[in-house]
Amino acid sequence: MLNTEELLILQPMAESDLDQIMEIELRAYPYPWTRKIFSDCLKHNYHCLLHKRDDTIIAYAVISAAAVEMHILNLTVEPEQQHQGLGKRLINTLEMIGRGLDAKECFLEVRPSNESAIRLYQNHGFNEVGLRKDYYPAKKGREHAVVMAKVLL
Repeated sequence: MLNTEELLILQPMAESDLDQIMEIELRAYPYPWTRKIFSDCLKHNYHCLLHKRDDTIIAYAVISAAAVEMHILNLTVEPEQQHQGLGKRLINTLEMIGRGLDAKECFLEVRPSNESAIRLYQNHGFNEVGLRKDYYPAKKGREHAVVMAKVLL
């Protein structure tokens, strides 16, 4: 069982948070989500969550849960806050939320070029279960997505 130090206090994301989130998203990724994607997730009642330190967003995630599956659609730690264990704690917290939503499995996609994220997910018990060809935009065409999954029981 996890102790509370391994979890993050998350709060719901609001439309008013999107300016700050977009600043982080633009620094964190070469091909960031758009503001419209975040707005659509909020409108469609996805679980859009964030973690703040001193009123500043330092991590956020978007998940969907249906039937017995949870999908991590976006998991981001502010670039200057990375390598401090926040990603690990955010995944722990999301898994706990998923279990609370009766999810039995968790899925996500990740770029093969994002080696640090793949390591983080593998260290958390995620395994590669598939490949989505030409899933992400890339400098030269498209990049595949590695599909990873973990049982949450």
